[in-house]
Amino acid sequence: MSGVVPTAPEQTANEMENQTRPTDPRPEAPPDYNSHVVPGPPVTAVPPPASHPGGSPVGDCGPQQPGPFPSGPPLGGTHPIQCQPGKLPVPDQSAPITWMPVPAPVPNCPPGLEYLTQLDNIHVLQHFEPLESVDTHNKYDIKNNLDQMVYTVTEDAGDFTKNAYRTLRPFVLRVTDFRGREVMTMHRPFRCTCCCLCCPSTRQEMQVQCPPGVPIGFVRDHWNLCRAVYSIQNERKENVLRMRGPCSTYGCGADSVFEVTALDGVSSVGRVIRKWNGVMSAMGDADHFDIRFPLDLDVKMKAMIFGACFLLDFMYFERAPPQRASS
Repeated sequence: MSGVVPTAPEQTANEMENQTRPTDPRPEAPPDYNSHVVPGPPVTAVPPPASHPGGSPVGDCGPQQPGPFPSGPPLGGTHPIQCQPGKLPVPDQSAPITWMPVPAPVPNCPPGLEYLTQLDNIHVLQHFEPLESVDTHNKYDIKNNLDQMVYTVTEDAGDFTKNAYRTLRPFVLRVTDFRGREVMTMHRPFRCTCCCLCCPSTRQEMQVQCPPGVPIGFVRDHWNLCRAVYSIQNERKENVLRMRGPCSTYGCGADSVFEVTALDGVSSVGRVIRKWNGVMSAMGDADHFDIRFPLDLDVKMKAMIFGACFLLDFMYFERAPPQRASS
């Protein structure tokens, strides 16, 4: 019949399901990747160098390429230490602190005082603190003539004690090296100065310990009508050295020199000089002390003269901030 339009042959249900199901591109079995590899000529093994008889050690990555941070020298080296252990300098910031090279151990020397055996001059630099600011605990940097850091000194005192007793407060000063190890401790007990000034119980005293817990000497203040007078004693409280200050310890416009002598008062042993820093000295706590002693002086006596410097600072050059009205 001419009016009938031919149609497509009918498809079964299985054929229609196969057309709608997506094809899986993964092969039925992984290809053989070694089928196209052509073996090369045999290679003769190269023996290890004589410096490494057992070959390269585990973790040996060959020569190091220069990186953004310098690697620190080994302990006991001749180059100064550039930063604290574990603290690398951050780029685009201030230069890292340069520490004095670690000296070799010295016989009969308390641990941590080996630095003083190589020095005849050290500088005590107090961190600047404006008088009108909040009074904080004192901090000092100890440096040599090459501007290399030797120690850091931090005051350990309670806030109540600091505010109540102010410049007469008892304190503990902790001296640490570049590792953060406490090598020396200085104790100043509280002494009331309200009664008779010539009474020994009212005079200032400081104990120096090195290592912490082991006393090596005492610094005692003596009453004098005109000038500051101190005695430097050993661990048995026997007088070893004397220290005499100027008649005017304030030293406005000039240095204040404290002479360290033998017990005869004539033979000079050293000096503790409080440097006059102009406006910095007048407007805030930023004291600078220059300590000088013979290079061959007993290292314990060097530590005692070093400790006496801080007692002088608290007694004559520490400025208390103005009292604040209570709420």
